[in-house]
Amino acid sequence: MNSLTQMHSITLACALALVPAALSAEEGHHWGYDAEHGPKHWAEMNPEYESCGVGKAQSPIDIRGAVPAKLDAIEFDYHPTPLHIIDNGHTVQVNYEPGSSISVGGKRYELQQFHFHRPSEEKVNGKNYPMVAHLVHKDSDGAIAVVAVLLKEGAQNPLVKTLWTDLPKEKEKERVEEKVKINAASLLPQSHKYYTFDGSLTTPPCSEGVTWFVLTTPKQISKEQVARFSKIYNGNARPTQPLNGRTIKVSQ
Repeated sequence: MNSLTQMHSITLACALALVPAALSAEEGHHWGYDAEHGPKHWAEMNPEYESCGVGKAQSPIDIRGAVPAKLDAIEFDYHPTPLHIIDNGHTVQVNYEPGSSISVGGKRYELQQFHFHRPSEEKVNGKNYPMVAHLVHKDSDGAIAVVAVLLKEGAQNPLVKTLWTDLPKEKEKERVEEKVKINAASLLPQSHKYYTFDGSLTTPPCSEGVTWFVLTTPKQISKEQVARFSKIYNGNARPTQPLNGRTIKVSQ
């Protein structure tokens, strides 16, 4: 492989990690969640999706037997940003402007985007939740860290209300509302205790080396808000994957 080809491959891999849905659509690799194009077939659809089938540290997982540990706190530094929202053909995603981040043990990850799955991809002791929000971050070396916020039915979620009000009418076309300011901090529960484990992206190309932080306390979302999302995506969750000996830790 020459240097130009290698550089192109690296660039493509980074892009896929952040916006796999858009690139997949452009390349004609129409992965999805139905029987024909669903998770069981992802690895067959493109050589770059091989990890979806052979990876040994895949996400999501069923969180069981977490080991209590003295872990560094997640320091959230989220700021308001104009709303950039897109229905990318697989989920509703909010793209975040630079300047917001998390820091864990002195390592800083910049918030790139957050998106939703129904039901939650992660399970806790065999139970999943109506929805989950995944906040995707990247450090200066390109390593990815995802904060997962489990969403349970209860009170209306003010941030979700804003997002659902401005849902794009057209798929794969970002809607920008400069006058509408949102803050991802509104998605976070009061407690920032978390489960953590090594995993992967939960969508093609299922790249591994992703650090997961699943907050132990869920956030509330109303039944009506779940129903609104269900009209667009009522089953965009990858099944849980084998743990394969990985250790799950939970902060104290």
